[in-house]
Amino acid sequence: MKKKVLAAMLSMAMAATLLVGCGAKEEAPAASDAPAAETPAAEEEAPAAEEAPAAEANGKKVGVAMPTQSSERWINDGANMKSKLEALGYEVDLQYAEDDVQAQVSQIENMIAAGVNCLVIASIDSSALVNVEKQAKDAGIPVIAYDRLLMDTDAVSYYATFDNKGVGTAIGKYIVDNAGLDPANPQTIELFMGSPDDNNAHMLYAGLMEEIQPYLDNGALVCKSGQLDFESNNTLRWDQQTAMKRCEDLLTRYYADEELDICATAYDGLAYGCMAALEGAGYTTDNWPLITGQDAELMATKHIISGKQTMSIYKDTRLLADKCVTMVQAVLEGAEPEINDTEQYNNNVIVVPSYLCTPVAVDKNNYKEVIVDGGYYTEEQLAE
Repeated sequence: MKKKVLAAMLSMAMAATLLVGCGAKEEAPAASDAPAAETPAAEEEAPAAEEAPAAEANGKKVGVAMPTQSSERWINDGANMKSKLEALGYEVDLQYAEDDVQAQVSQIENMIAAGVNCLVIASIDSSALVNVEKQAKDAGIPVIAYDRLLMDTDAVSYYATFDNKGVGTAIGKYIVDNAGLDPANPQTIELFMGSPDDNNAHMLYAGLMEEIQPYLDNGALVCKSGQLDFESNNTLRWDQQTAMKRCEDLLTRYYADEELDICATAYDGLAYGCMAALEGAGYTTDNWPLITGQDAELMATKHIISGKQTMSIYKDTRLLADKCVTMVQAVLEGAEPEINDTEQYNNNVIVVPSYLCTPVAVDKNNYKEVIVDGGYYTEEQLAE
């Protein structure tokens, strides 16, 4: 009798295993809750990783290396990715290096030593990670670059990011469409670009310059400092204080007798720095410049509502986390992840297969539709 019971139990276990295995092959519906009107068609088809069966994880571990907790977006990115990976059944080692390059190297080395099965890296300075990335490759650990491209290595398997040149293009188009540019009435502009060790910053700058260069050429835009090349207008580590000090210097040296009309900043944190410098220089609502940004942080969105910041680039990091998680899942299951770019992202060694999410420009006119209706922030959060 015991043998018959045991045989029946084994048969039931095998049937359950077959059902799980078949179910895992089915694609789940899109996980992103971003508004459909703002989500590109290709992104709507992405499977929702958290709905896949946790049994597929098989005890695998994912290391997630993030740059800093000083920016709201990185906190959100890390939390979103960790929760989605854990919902799949993966163990997650999430580490923040607080913009300390050597700390990030050590964190990744420790992840490799701990036997992670996949690495997701949002780098501080990718040039410093070449050796540790080689260690990962030698150990057979796939590496996925998150938001920031990993340069000068063949160890990176895939890249999940937003269309970084598209971010610069969107900022430039906003300036062109909203600043009333006319050679007969020139507008002054200064650029506050991102960190030179971040490939995204270079691509953003290229997209921005393509849009505004014709207006610099015809005199509708004037940069009194002449600091139009990336080497002179970049901001190491995207640092707010650095941007503030540079803006203070520019206002003192070049705008004592003429007002600055446009602060083209590449990130909300840089915009905050410029705002502080402008307030210190006596600017008011009567002569407040057009100020751009990127990330649509909560504080930046509040500034947009109040008029202190003119616009920002909304990047739904929930969607980016979803895309990266599905990449991780595909890699660990031996499948090919969804890719929509195989040309733009040459890291000086290889062209990295990438998935690019679409950025959206937001200002006072559309923030409710894009950000509030999309569930990114609530009206209560914005009113606090």
